[in-house]
Amino acid sequence: MPGTETMSAGPGPVVCFGEILLRLSPPDGAPLARAHDLRIAVGGAEANVAAALASLGQPSRMLSLLPDNPLGRMARMALAAAGVDTGSVACGPGRMGLYFHEPPAGPIAGRVTYDRTGSAFAEAAPGGFDFAAALDGAALLHMSGITPALGPGGVALARAAQAAAKAAGVPICFDGNYRAGLWGAWDSSPGEILRELVGETQVLIGNHRDIALLLDRSFSGDGPARRREAAEAAFAAFPNLELIGSSVRQVETGQTHRLAARVDRRDDHWQTEEIRMEGIVDRIGAGDAFAAGLLLRRIEGAEVREMAESALALAVMKHGVPGDTILATRAELDDFHSGSDVRR
Repeated sequence: MPGTETMSAGPGPVVCFGEILLRLSPPDGAPLARAHDLRIAVGGAEANVAAALASLGQPSRMLSLLPDNPLGRMARMALAAAGVDTGSVACGPGRMGLYFHEPPAGPIAGRVTYDRTGSAFAEAAPGGFDFAAALDGAALLHMSGITPALGPGGVALARAAQAAAKAAGVPICFDGNYRAGLWGAWDSSPGEILRELVGETQVLIGNHRDIALLLDRSFSGDGPARRREAAEAAFAAFPNLELIGSSVRQVETGQTHRLAARVDRRDDHWQTEEIRMEGIVDRIGAGDAFAAGLLLRRIEGAEVREMAESALALAVMKHGVPGDTILATRAELDDFHSGSDVRR
């Protein structure tokens, strides 16, 4: 996460709550079991959103906990260099959460291997975080389904963050980010837990499959009609919900995908045209880039079409950037649809 100049674009910071991770990746095409070299990058779903927003000029604040060791200090410095306010990142005992990413190679799919059990964040109690101070003056709290998926302690953390946001009158964005491997590692009830958390949410990032999990039902039809049916069911089930953002991905090969974006409100919706992406460098973090683009425009009061177009643009741009995070300027986002030739 290199440094970047920012300009204030919002009324207050977006507070991103979640675990900061280190990502270790072998060279392209090398399986992890036979790798001799690993590239390191700082990431994590919520940290990716914080860094992307800061680069776009929207103030962001990370609320997390890191171990007091060189790895934790590396992660903190990377976020600070990206323009993120790290004053609410606490230190605690324990280890750094890691994950390993094997990039796709030809017909071989990519794979993620987690090594985060017992990390400083996962073992933290709600009392280890000053939620009220972090949320003071905030425009929004952004969190995801990854935190409760870490175990009962993660569920307690997610509940505490939401309760603090509610007490402070700060709206909540919840990205479903369903991770079957994390939920399956303990005796969990993901649908029930996520249903409770989404019930306190104003903005949901998730598609019809996420909503099907929340409501324990399926949706008929296909394409945009099914997504609208799912959105209407979510709005009916969750009175606090105001906005749903989702991406629509079609995979041709590991390096060629098609992507569209959709935004639903109770009385309005918009789905973009697909953009075909060839020669993908790295798709990890594209959903977080989508979230950042959506939240930026929502804070600015944009309509559904502009929210969807900006979310799609930033997500597509992320596919050309290695690592977890994209640091794009506001000008680069605004110029996205002008083409990809060299700027002079």
